Amino acid sequence: MTIIINEELRAYIDPLTFNEYQALERSIQTEGCRDALVLWGEVLIDGHNRYAICQKHGIEFKTVQNTRFTSIEDVMLWMIDNHLARRSVSDFQRGVLALRKKEIVAARLKQNEVPASAESPAVEVAPKQTREEVAKIAGISSNAINQIEKIQRTATPELVAAVRSGTISINAAATVASLPSEQQVAAVAGGRKELQQAAKQVREMRAANQSSKPREEKPAAPLSAADEKMASLVAENTSLKAQVAELTLALKAAREAA
Repeated sequence: MTIIINEELRAYIDPLTFNEYQALERSIQTEGCRDALVLWGEVLIDGHNRYAICQKHGIEFKTVQNTRFTSIEDVMLWMIDNHLARRSVSDFQRGVLALRKKEIVAARLKQNEVPASAESPAVEVAPKQTREEVAKIAGISSNAINQIEKIQRTATPELVAAVRSGTISINAAATVASLPSEQQVAAVAGGRKELQQAAKQVREMRAANQSSKPREEKPAAPLSAADEKMASLVAENTSLKAQVAELTLALKAAREAA
């Protein structure tokens, strides 16, 4: 049997940690390869670690074909859904996978878009996924998705590795990712406590900057017609009172002069 390893597919899903790989290897050596490897033609699409372990120790394995796919993108979407269904996947991995799914869907929608013209009206396509929809796919909050996007944009590889391994939470990693690269690397090198301290310092700095900013006065809400009428009457009444006071003083002065 010929089995082809597509490097892009093998690297598409985060690899097992050292401890996870060792546990899987011990299980296969003891109980054999219980789950069949999934192939698309000759290309392996699920079971890369099991295949490597079986090859290493000469352990037999079974394969099953999935013939529904028509493109590599179909395979990637299947891999994403397959991994999202596993309870062992961390929240960070879930967010990354859901965002990858969003990118594939967005690329397909873009390919299906046809410019509108008199001869050819625009082709209607499905709406793009919102952050809330991506969060629902991942099974995490939309705020966590926002933080994962920030980590992907600004975090160093060292910080990404730390959040993947669970050394630092998604929330704290997104906070530390706002630091310069050198400070991120230094915090990761210091371990969990140093990362937590770095996140705390960033939050305290933000709070101090926020409290030092002058408060902006909110613009007054527009008056209703009834409020405007009342304000006009109050102003008129105040003016009349002032006139009465002036007349009273003038009358008093005239009497005293007489």
